Amino acid sequence: MAELVASEKPGRNSASLRVDLTAMVDLAFLLVTFFMLTTTLSKPKAMDLAMPVGDEPDPVAAYRTLTLCLGSKNQAYVFRGMADKPLAEPQIVDVSGKSLRHLLLQLKQQVRQATGKNLIVVVKPSDHSKYGNLVTAIDELNITGNYNYAVAALTGKETDLMKERHLD
Repeated sequence: MAELVASEKPGRNSASLRVDLTAMVDLAFLLVTFFMLTTTLSKPKAMDLAMPVGDEPDPVAAYRTLTLCLGSKNQAYVFRGMADKPLAEPQIVDVSGKSLRHLLLQLKQQVRQATGKNLIVVVKPSDHSKYGNLVTAIDELNITGNYNYAVAALTGKETDLMKERHLD
């Protein structure tokens, strides 16, 4: 417990006091331990992902679709339309840089002007792509306002195209 010890020194009129704070230090450590164990340091973050409802999807015009095939070198193989017959020359885009954002904004504007509808993006990660690239691609879609997107598996044709370009 705390004790107050008074001792007199020769030659002085006042008494010196010594306070024992052992119990106060014990209490402080108990409080620190309690608050460390009962608080959360950081809350887990989750990304909202809306999944379609229903059995059969409605057909979508090839002009409105963009496919991002994520590869192993922080790059994506990007084409519009179908893999068998793309509407334009397929591109290889750096996922971690600003080129993906620029491409998404440009195509969103083109599709909006031509059809009055939104661009639909299909993100297809390969077996060798990094999880961070998928998150980056979805973040870029949200930043650019492309909210119509889906995550799907690569088809055989898309896998072959990526192997030809050494992205897989």
